[in-house]
Amino acid sequence: MTASETHAAIEAVIRMESARLIAGLARYTNDVGLAEELAQDAVVAALQQWPESGVPRNSGAWLMTVAKRRAVDLFRRNRELERKYAQIGRALEAEGDSITPDFDRAFSDEIDDDLLRLVFTACHPVLAVQARVALTLRLLGGLTTAEIARAYLVPEPTIAQRIVRAKNTLAKAQVPFEVPGSEERPARLSSVLEVIYLIFNEGYSATAGDDWMRPELCEDAVRLGRILAQLTPAEPEVHGLVALMEIQASRVRARAGPSGEPILLLDQDRSRWDRLLINRGLAGLSRAEELGGARGPYALQAAIAACHARAFRPEDTDWAGIAGLYGVLAEVMPSPVVELNRAVAVSMASGPQAGLDLVDVLAAEPSLRGYHLLPSVRGDLLMKLGRPDEARAEFERAAALTSNAQERDLSARRARSAQADSGPPGRPQSC
Repeated sequence: MTASETHAAIEAVIRMESARLIAGLARYTNDVGLAEELAQDAVVAALQQWPESGVPRNSGAWLMTVAKRRAVDLFRRNRELERKYAQIGRALEAEGDSITPDFDRAFSDEIDDDLLRLVFTACHPVLAVQARVALTLRLLGGLTTAEIARAYLVPEPTIAQRIVRAKNTLAKAQVPFEVPGSEERPARLSSVLEVIYLIFNEGYSATAGDDWMRPELCEDAVRLGRILAQLTPAEPEVHGLVALMEIQASRVRARAGPSGEPILLLDQDRSRWDRLLINRGLAGLSRAEELGGARGPYALQAAIAACHARAFRPEDTDWAGIAGLYGVLAEVMPSPVVELNRAVAVSMASGPQAGLDLVDVLAAEPSLRGYHLLPSVRGDLLMKLGRPDEARAEFERAAALTSNAQERDLSARRARSAQADSGPPGRPQSC
């Protein structure tokens, strides 16, 4: 193995261990920022020593031991933290200087609880949503600041400042490094799920930039969701979210053409959908329903995605069933965007005029005023009703409202098609 291959292998091991290392250190120090600094010190030590000595059998335990020794050194120099030093020192002395079987067992026994604490801390409501996303990707996703910045098309210093401020906010608010109690837990879990799904959606349909999708963000979100499902196996909405993401992610290979142009749902080659991901998603949805979560917002969206996944041909899609599920979702989670999606399903089940009637009611909704999919859907329905001039104006408005280059080009092409009144029938803006 060459030096560069060795270095790449070491970096891969470190990335896999990063979240668990930070989680364990945060429990010891009760300070997420300090935990990450100690973890980085351990990583530097590994990069210096492992090329010569080889990757240890229990790399996570090795990194934890080095990091905790650095913590002891730090606390020894700070008299105000003498009590914490003594606590960590006693624990380290009990573990001994070498990596023992007892340490391995303790490391394994504690790690799930530590990871769950880190998840709830990184997604704490005291932080702004953007800060929660950045901190989650940094601490749990193992992404560097530069990688997060590239994914979100934001300058690296902006992401760095966002992460630093998030850590400072947690420290200033004295957020405890703990799993919330039963009364607070539902709201806190909702925040965690929101962050993970925001990460997924940014990868699935990028809000800005030249790319229609950023699949690596989808992969990060699915991985985080699966970790959370392992840590909270009795939470139906966690399984519902993972099922939703897996079923949607199954379409990624079919959603873009050779030049990255969007391919809408009804035009996709369904043989390119990932059946393994679909089957995993369907199993997760069943698990959510078995746990009594069939009416959870994520489980309902997963059920809608499942209707598409089960249809091997577009004409086999159960649009009436999808419209009914959107109706239930609108009751559980009222939202103009949900109503817009319901209008698309109704148009497919009952005709374009029925869908247009619902869309026109939403036209006055303030929250949809700058939402590019509203005129896009309306333009599609107008085309189906034989009103190309009105459709062209809607597609042009959709193109002006989006910040994504691929979506803008798609709407512009549809506007030209409407103007010529010679293009193929419109499709609902769903993918």
